Amino acid sequence: MNSAKLSTRVWVSLIVFGLFGQLAWTVENMYFNVYVYNTITGNTTVIASMVAFSAITATLTTLFMGALSDKVGKRKIFICAGYIIWGFTTFAFSLITVHNVSVLFPAANAVMLAGVFVVIMDCVMTFFGSTANDAAFNAWITDVTVPENRGKTETVLAIMPLLAMVVVFGALAPLTMQGKWTLFFAIVGGLTSIGGIVGFFIIKDKPGLKAATGNYLSNIIYGFRPSTVRENKNLYITFCALGIISMAQQVFMPYLLIYIEKYLGFANYIPVIAIAGVIAMVSSLSLGRLMDQIGKIPFLIPTGVLLLAGFIAVYLIGNKGGQVVFGIVGGIMLGAALLLTSAVSGLIRDFTPEDKAGQFQGVRMFFMVLLPMVTGPYIGSGVIKNTGMTYEELGQIKPVPTPEIFLASAVVAVFALIPFLFLIRSVKKKK
Repeated sequence: MNSAKLSTRVWVSLIVFGLFGQLAWTVENMYFNVYVYNTITGNTTVIASMVAFSAITATLTTLFMGALSDKVGKRKIFICAGYIIWGFTTFAFSLITVHNVSVLFPAANAVMLAGVFVVIMDCVMTFFGSTANDAAFNAWITDVTVPENRGKTETVLAIMPLLAMVVVFGALAPLTMQGKWTLFFAIVGGLTSIGGIVGFFIIKDKPGLKAATGNYLSNIIYGFRPSTVRENKNLYITFCALGIISMAQQVFMPYLLIYIEKYLGFANYIPVIAIAGVIAMVSSLSLGRLMDQIGKIPFLIPTGVLLLAGFIAVYLIGNKGGQVVFGIVGGIMLGAALLLTSAVSGLIRDFTPEDKAGQFQGVRMFFMVLLPMVTGPYIGSGVIKNTGMTYEELGQIKPVPTPEIFLASAVVAVFALIPFLFLIRSVKKKK
């Protein structure tokens, strides 16, 4: 597909799979944590472990299934079938409760065993989600887009997590506040499965997409070969930048809702999320087209600095402002994160060798998911425990996330300037 203008069918497919996939990821990344924290254990190490094991599963799945989609020259079947099963596994998460575990295993420590089960179930759900979304869908996006339209495409995709948050928080959050977790997971899981069914009728593989040649196992490790790194230096520098940005966000993201509810004291966090989401989405969409016009490289330093300023601002205001103030400052921070991620993700697609999109999805996941999620949440957990702020609920002493997690995010994000400068210098040399 050489045209910079995407067809209506492609845009519909992007929006359907982008939004429905992010509904499921939003629940996993934010509400699984809240579910565990509120109903199973307040130990943030369990949450960090769940995030870490899920990240490992996501990376390995994307590595193997991305290469497999290249090998067979198909994306559609992996996307659609994966979304359908993904929805069922999302619902199944709600069946894990301390009560159910105590009934099935009366001699066991129900809380501890329930914690183990949620980690395992999260990994199962992640396998199908990563097959469908991280491996096949992301490879398909690279197949059907070109450098001239990726700025706009990436900004649209980047707002999907926020749009999903607005949908989940606005329409479904009251269910979680009422403790109706089974219905909550059933609705989200059902929507995800419906997305897969609809996909069979709307999405098409790129015409002329060829099956990858060579041995399957050889294709799996292709992106990790030293020779591949040497041949695609800018791609791997960009991967490093993506890893650092994602790590900075994972320091606070798993604990964000808990922070809003327990530290800021906003029992109803929907207005906060709505304000921040609207600001972030509007800023991202308005600047996405500009990114295509002037290029992605010029966006790196300004948006990186804005993200740092956003982290520091959220840290400084702490609980001194109300919902509107936190929503505005948080919206600026999230908007900068979306723009920066869009620019970096677009550059990764630009630097990816043609017809090898699937083989690089595992590498992308290593930097975007595995590395950040096995480091960021533990950094956040360590910061939370060192602040010493706690509260008691049902006899359990639970730690409370404090503003220091955003300061820690800023410290991590500073290091992204290093690969940014390398990229800028490399591009200037080529010109």
